[in-house]
Amino acid sequence: MSAASLPLSAIDAGHIERARAAHPQAFGSVRRSAIGWAIWLAVIAYVAGSLWYFEVWKLAQASDRAWRLISNFFVWRDMDSWQYANIYRGIAQTLAMAFLGTLLASIAALFIGFLAARNTMPIFIIRQFVRRVLDVLRGVDQLIWGLVFVRAVGLGPLAGVLAIFVSDTGTLAKLYSEAIENIDRKQVEGVRATGAGPIKVMRYGYLPQVLPIFISQSLYFFESSTRSATILGLVGAGGIGMIIIERFRANLFDQVAFVVLNVLVCVFVIDWLSKRIRQRVIGEQPH
Repeated sequence: MSAASLPLSAIDAGHIERARAAHPQAFGSVRRSAIGWAIWLAVIAYVAGSLWYFEVWKLAQASDRAWRLISNFFVWRDMDSWQYANIYRGIAQTLAMAFLGTLLASIAALFIGFLAARNTMPIFIIRQFVRRVLDVLRGVDQLIWGLVFVRAVGLGPLAGVLAIFVSDTGTLAKLYSEAIENIDRKQVEGVRATGAGPIKVMRYGYLPQVLPIFISQSLYFFESSTRSATILGLVGAGGIGMIIIERFRANLFDQVAFVVLNVLVCVFVIDWLSKRIRQRVIGEQPH
């Protein structure tokens, strides 16, 4: 009779030893405990060494300066001289950069995604070439693309639009291709059985299944690109980022806080509108 079928009162040391021999992985061992403790000690030592290397104690030494800086964000002075027209013009420029860059990236990714998907591009060499190009586009940070295009086309929002377009194309095309590879093949085969050509098969077999996913992902990237466009302005790519860096250099931290609050409001509004559009396109009903 096995130990599993015995009552607890009838199990003795012999049953336990036999169970330990049959299932050693279910019982702890000195070796496994030593390895576990060694890993934990190594992690703790690494974290402690990192804190020491980066001189984290300087935070306490700079606490007074940090509090003064933070307080300057919340004490607003001379609000009548803040040049609101320039601020809101920069915000509008940032939103336009994000929208145009994401729109162009979505259109480009719509075509490139079919070239990178396994079920729509059977030629291995072409598919792998497209995927490696996409790796390069999304492997380089958007800020680096911004610096590249600032040198190429000069200061201004065009550099920001191009940076968002290139970076988002690499990521969106990868996401689109993965969505295309996960479609229901029965609908595609049904359209193909009617004698439809390759273009109509993609139009009526693939797109109806993946279009809601494409729209949802593009809306999210528009929201994300709005934040990215703010950072791109710091390197001269136009938008509200240039105003933020100018106010920082002039120690006008109250105006910086005002600009950041306005950007946050724009992001909240974009997020709300994106949610409404997704619900309408995907058919999701609000709870």
